[in-house]
Amino acid sequence: MTRFMISFEASAMDHIPDDDMPAVAEAAHAVLEEIINAGAYVHAGGLGNRRARIVATDGAVTNGPEPQAIGGMTIVEVSSREEALDWAAKIAVACRCAQEVWEFGHDPELETMLHQTGTRS
Repeated sequence: MTRFMISFEASAMDHIPDDDMPAVAEAAHAVLEEIINAGAYVHAGGLGNRRARIVATDGAVTNGPEPQAIGGMTIVEVSSREEALDWAAKIAVACRCAQEVWEFGHDPELETMLHQTGTRS
């Protein structure tokens, strides 16, 4: 099984009138429920307009930029890229905006550590 991040840009939903947002949220939640029921759900959420916090190598913490790259994301664990693309298509319809699909890299050493502790990555 491979994990994929399905995401959209921070401004991707700016074209949607405020009055339509409840319908968009309802449609998005319906797709998420489908993903959960299929056993593919890992995580979902949006960044909103909150600033990132930047932690430097010396531990100093500063304000980061307003989110400009990712407005929302869903992480799924599926057996193929095609399955991830199918979920992305459903999310695109629900959220009324294009979705990017990114495959997480595999780290065998991390998998070994997690297996030894009984933790799922």
